[in-house]
Amino acid sequence: MHSERLKRFVDDEWDRSIVPALSDYIRIPSKSPAFDRDWQAHGHMDRAAELFRAWAEAHAPQGSTVEIVRLPNLTPLLLIECPGDVDDTVLMYGHLDKQPEFTGWSEGLAPWTPVLRDGRLYGRGGADDGYAMFGSLCALRALADQRIRRARCVILIEASEESGSPDLPAYVEALAQRIGEPSLVVCLDAECGNYDQLWLTTSLRGNLTGILRVDVLTEGVHSGTASGIVASSFRILRERLDRIEDARTGRILLDEFHVEIPEERKSQARAAAAVLGRSVHDKFPFVAGMRPVDEDPYESLLNTTWRPTLSVTGADGLPALGNAGNVLRPYTSVKLSFRLPPGVAPEAAARSVKAALESDPPYGARVRFDIDSCMAGWNAPPTAPWLEDAVQKASRTYFGRDAMHMGTGGTIPFMSMLGERFPNAQFLVTGVLGPHSNAHGPNEFLDIETGKRLTACVADVIAAHASRS
Repeated sequence: MHSERLKRFVDDEWDRSIVPALSDYIRIPSKSPAFDRDWQAHGHMDRAAELFRAWAEAHAPQGSTVEIVRLPNLTPLLLIECPGDVDDTVLMYGHLDKQPEFTGWSEGLAPWTPVLRDGRLYGRGGADDGYAMFGSLCALRALADQRIRRARCVILIEASEESGSPDLPAYVEALAQRIGEPSLVVCLDAECGNYDQLWLTTSLRGNLTGILRVDVLTEGVHSGTASGIVASSFRILRERLDRIEDARTGRILLDEFHVEIPEERKSQARAAAAVLGRSVHDKFPFVAGMRPVDEDPYESLLNTTWRPTLSVTGADGLPALGNAGNVLRPYTSVKLSFRLPPGVAPEAAARSVKAALESDPPYGARVRFDIDSCMAGWNAPPTAPWLEDAVQKASRTYFGRDAMHMGTGGTIPFMSMLGERFPNAQFLVTGVLGPHSNAHGPNEFLDIETGKRLTACVADVIAAHASRS
């Protein structure tokens, strides 16, 4: 393996072909089905899948097969099979569906408009997770350029990840024989603590979402005549939330949401905190005077990876301020999003929170919590010595620094599913979502140099996988 030659190959492929293709992809509003119920009629998902397919057919290693697989009423899935020289299988994963636009994009930037600025490609979906297929195929071709032996590689690019991957299990089941039994899984949909080294994701939190609704009237009434007689639906909703979350600290009060944090993960969090320092907090756009929940970077890393949290991500029944008259509203509804530590049983957590929110409502108000989705977290298996050696070597070669290990606060449902299906597989979960890259929010960007270096690291690890003892 000539690392300089590999780096030149990767750099050229990114500059010449990948960045232009990603720019075309950013222009397609292929929002995930949870955010575009009419995705089939709109056709954006199919356009994105066709763009990926066409690029893959032109750039996959010789002998590869590229196919868009379609199961009835499900989002499409791109399946790429790349024959290898070693009797083994590597499974590589990414997704092409996107989060919705969101507000607050800076001047000159927009979700569906690719903008290349200071080495970063701005626009929705480039970093989360459009680059994954392009980087995966580029890594394989870089190995082919030097005739480096590798295992057979299967690439799955799904189109429902941002909705919780509801369509993926059916595809994995239907394609089980073609996927085979991978001994290594590569996922490029994760975070990086900085842009200076390779970051391995060691855990992912699960996600439990649902709609909490409180009804007190059949229609709105004059707030002057009703307040004091009719309880505010908002006040009752606040009382419900106080049952499950400490409003002062944010701690979730239900035992079913907590686990004992493994000592190895604590040790890795301490090491990551020592490297990242204040950047653990500074990467977020706090308003002036706002402080993090905990000033200690170590505790902050554990808060966002191994402790449960609640976010209110949407509301209904609340008119816009310009239309807010003196009305006691008939109901208030909010969307709740819980992040669950690895090891928490999501079904048990769902039952406990539903019971806490719905039982004994004050004044006989109608209270319902309807669960939207319920997904488990994931804790990586112990890292095999060959994989640890390979990632350290790759990080030193292409980043000039040691690789680091860190949990991630987000959810990739595919990892938990694969962990159960392939218990003996090793996992390389990494990504380009570093400080300020802001996936799901405004001004999402892909740091191109990080994408290039990460691609080279993936190539090195796949080569090491083929030659491991």
